[in-house]
Amino acid sequence: MQAKKNGGVSFWYENIGGTPGYRPPLPGNIEVDICIVGAGYTGLWTAYYLTEIEPSLRIAIVEKEFAGFGGSGRNGGWCSGEFSWSRNKYLSTGTREGVIEFERQLRGTVAEVERVTQKEGIDCDFLMTDCLTFAQTPAQWERLQEDYATAMSWSVPATRLELIDGPEAAARIRVPNAKGALVRHNVARVQPAKLVRGLAEAVERRGVRIYEQTAVTSIEKGRVVTSRGTVKAKRIVRATEGFTHGIKGQEREWLPLNSAQIVTQPLPDALWDEIGWEKFQLLADASHAYCYSQRTADNRIAMGGRGVPYRFGSKTDVNGQTQPATVEALIEILYRMLPQTKGLSIDHAWCGVLGVPRDWCTTAGMDANTGMAWAGGYVGLGVSTSNFSGQTLADLVLDRNTERTSLPWVNRRPKKWEIEPFRWLGVHGMYWLYHLADRQEARSGGTKSSPLAKFANKLTGR
Repeated sequence: MQAKKNGGVSFWYENIGGTPGYRPPLPGNIEVDICIVGAGYTGLWTAYYLTEIEPSLRIAIVEKEFAGFGGSGRNGGWCSGEFSWSRNKYLSTGTREGVIEFERQLRGTVAEVERVTQKEGIDCDFLMTDCLTFAQTPAQWERLQEDYATAMSWSVPATRLELIDGPEAAARIRVPNAKGALVRHNVARVQPAKLVRGLAEAVERRGVRIYEQTAVTSIEKGRVVTSRGTVKAKRIVRATEGFTHGIKGQEREWLPLNSAQIVTQPLPDALWDEIGWEKFQLLADASHAYCYSQRTADNRIAMGGRGVPYRFGSKTDVNGQTQPATVEALIEILYRMLPQTKGLSIDHAWCGVLGVPRDWCTTAGMDANTGMAWAGGYVGLGVSTSNFSGQTLADLVLDRNTERTSLPWVNRRPKKWEIEPFRWLGVHGMYWLYHLADRQEARSGGTKSSPLAKFANKLTGR
């Protein structure tokens, strides 16, 4: 089976009437106080909080395509406030207390996104809910218990995480062979394209100028050179996340990791009753290859996973189109998690890229000597983390010392990715080992975790 539509940026745009028309490009050389490169969540949130602090700032955002063309308009719609990176890695740039505080503040971004969407009238299907990560084998259940114990050792509140057993998990969503689930409370579901488009309109109302169809060719101290002219600015923010590799000198900064999704036709009420998915909870699994899913506001199931994880030479997709084999793999995951959906049509498939630093840990910072700031490397958690980036970058750009600017992710500089073909071999080797580990566990009845996944993580520094 294949999807009725493949590409077209994403289903989320199809859901709101198609991709938008372009805003005008940069009209030529201009001078502003702050230039932001990239009109996705990171750039738009940064502009939003800058205008909250200093409404008189002259801010320009330059964007190669249109606001929300990248991951901001293609993601799985999880606003999780989640901290899934290795906490121990941040101890190299901070204290244990600082890491705990970083995680606490990240959790607060879910409520902050809700506050802003309500204040600005952004209708993005925002809904507070839970996220359930299911274990379908004893080995997966063992890993979830380990994850829970680790989180508790880092002082994560019990009100944030909960372990539930198989019968209780299956009562929430009827995933077959459920051994249990890890529940993350106080997360939210959003419609990604609605959020990014609404945010772009909100910053424009505040006087921010967004120039689309304007490709950046280089970023230098005090200026951004584009295909349409040069923007002079004392402060420059690089907010390009998964597309950072396309900027001169940044080719090996963050690796563009591919993620793909499918969405079903709307489900009838009788099928929802059969599945038992009543409260729009987010859904994931504890396999090594991992999947993520949501029940959309119009009663479809969107299911995502990695597909082809990385294209040689950091190449990206064409307008969101993904490979037929990836669509088939996602359908298999959908049927494994929710066999009740067999027979449904797949209305849309698409893909996009997310930014991955060499140490798999997100970062934000600013070089005071050059006036250049950056944030990203979200490794798939950008809906909420980008909001925190915006708050932090606004502080850094305006030279404010706040509770955010001293956190251990600030000014963290991981090493660059290897040259080709080594990064292609490394990433594909990692995901090959993940899939092999899942198959090995399946053959053994899932009674014991495969060591291959740990070796894969060590191979790529994850």
